[in-house]
Amino acid sequence: MKLKLLFLAFLVLSTSAIVEKSPVTIYMIGDSTMANRNLKNPKNKERGWGMMLGSFFPSDKVVVSNHAASGRSTKSFINEKRWARVVALIKPGDYVFIQFGHNDEKKENPKLYTEPGGTFDDNLRKFVNETRAKGGIPVLFNSIVRRKFCQDAAGQFTDSLLDTHGEYLLSPKRVAEELNVPFIDMNKMTHDLVCQMGPEKSKELYMWAGKKDDTHLNIKGSRVFAGMAIDAVGKKIPELGKYIRHFDYVVATDGSGDFFTLDEALKAIPAKTKCKVLVRTGQYGPKPEIKNKLIKITEDEGVTYEPCLESSTNKK
Repeated sequence: MKLKLLFLAFLVLSTSAIVEKSPVTIYMIGDSTMANRNLKNPKNKERGWGMMLGSFFPSDKVVVSNHAASGRSTKSFINEKRWARVVALIKPGDYVFIQFGHNDEKKENPKLYTEPGGTFDDNLRKFVNETRAKGGIPVLFNSIVRRKFCQDAAGQFTDSLLDTHGEYLLSPKRVAEELNVPFIDMNKMTHDLVCQMGPEKSKELYMWAGKKDDTHLNIKGSRVFAGMAIDAVGKKIPELGKYIRHFDYVVATDGSGDFFTLDEALKAIPAKTKCKVLVRTGQYGPKPEIKNKLIKITEDEGVTYEPCLESSTNKK
């Protein structure tokens, strides 16, 4: 009998250890401002802020699974069965980050349009309730700000932004309060930052290289917005906050960092600059020599480098 009890105790402890070591997953649902971008064209600098989120966590603790999709509203995300696929994946203790609004606003498109205070709120409630039914933890965000500066009578840009989202900013907060869900006012955070930067400098965050896009983010903007978002989450959810980490630069083969290779990063970092660089999981070319001893390199588990090729001419 004692042996049986000891065996059962061993199984319980072993199972607990396995569960403790298993990383939680953050599932992300939303539109193009959050989504991963297609990098078949390596010159594409557009990124959704959700694409950059993984670098803020050690992968053995938190995994980010980004299901946000360009051009989707809460309505189309549900009707296309995208939400059903996410729900099927949720495990107890996982998180679901929810951010919609940009495309729900499109009144001219019946496949996308939802009404704030009505169908938009209902869809947000659906996401929350079905996440909780699976033991997951929902987090509601409102939309990032559009870079639409007001103009004075002379046609000059002011430091104030035009609100393009209206009531769609209030629905996530309203549903969050109603259902006791963490709410991140991402619109206010991004609004304040863009206003502070002003009409010219704020172009550094958006897709203003070769085109004038005041909605979608470039590499810098997505990294900055992701950092702001996850710091706000960490303050409201200490269970995630304890894992958050920050680096000055991130290297990632999948485009979720500032650079694709460590060599690119080292060449871009100014001389004698003290900084922290993260190299995310992936296979890279030969590891370059790090001459600047002020640069601290952190490598995620699973980082590998190709061996340096020996000189084809050998001296005898």
